[in-house]
Amino acid sequence: MRATQAFIEATGGPEVIQWREVDLPAPGPGEVLIRHEAVGLNYIDTYFRTGLYPAAMPSGLGMEAAGVVEAVGEGVQHLKPGQRAVTFGAIGAYATARIAPALQYLPFPDSVDSQTAAAVFLKGATVEALAERCAPLAAGEWALVPAAAGGVGQLLVQWLKARGVRVIGTVGSEEKMALATAAGAETVFLSNDPELTAKVRAATGGSGVAVSYDGVGAATWEASLGSVRRRGTIVSFGNASGPVTGVNLGVLAAHGSLFVTRMTLFDYYREPVEAMAGAAKLWDMIVSGKLSVQIGQTYPLTEAAQAHRDLEARKTTGSTLLLP
Repeated sequence: MRATQAFIEATGGPEVIQWREVDLPAPGPGEVLIRHEAVGLNYIDTYFRTGLYPAAMPSGLGMEAAGVVEAVGEGVQHLKPGQRAVTFGAIGAYATARIAPALQYLPFPDSVDSQTAAAVFLKGATVEALAERCAPLAAGEWALVPAAAGGVGQLLVQWLKARGVRVIGTVGSEEKMALATAAGAETVFLSNDPELTAKVRAATGGSGVAVSYDGVGAATWEASLGSVRRRGTIVSFGNASGPVTGVNLGVLAAHGSLFVTRMTLFDYYREPVEAMAGAAKLWDMIVSGKLSVQIGQTYPLTEAAQAHRDLEARKTTGSTLLLP
């Protein structure tokens, strides 16, 4: 099978993304040959492109895609030719087709289309791990979701709302406030509001939120510190504004004996049984209507560089797809 695939030979801006045509052989033992129908764009893609997350060069790009299995190698049991499958863990997803480790792909139900699967799997699995396993909250507790109008943010707000959690969202512009509200945020503030932490505490009766699910990073760290209640938790799971560095344990004590974790999705989806269970919960949330997936924009696959520029400039809303 002939395929178009993205690759980078050096880290840098979107201009480092290159394209090549390759002929794919039959998959080897434990591998799958899959034709992609939709590719998901995620902020983690920019981390690999810029070198924030290291990768051996030359490297593929992209972590999330959904498509049709064309062939499987010896020993592959959970996938069959003609079946649809989705991945978020095998770098090199920016491709019309590829050969990859079969365990990196999971089947998804017929009730979910490929574009939805590619738009939601990495983000949705992240949200499942955050809300169900990393820092689950009981109904009636308060949570803060920075970047609540983004792809992960909207899904996380919906998921928390379905659990009965009361959500405060922050967004970067007034135009995005309606998106966070529509997702289920009870209160929405601008992230650059100088009185943000005071307003969060006022909204929660003075106590603060139980958890801040912070995927933004450096720019929102201080707001998370100031918004979390005594013995509350900050879950840092992204670096959209740069990584959080130099965490001072004394500062955590001064803000009320806070807990902090740097959550990485792959530690929650490492074991196949755990991954299948988490994915099943995600598909159930979508099929039941509790989780609505917003595809905000699409780009042709080979326009990935422009998609990266728009993502980093915060011009996108919801999920973004690259279409082969």
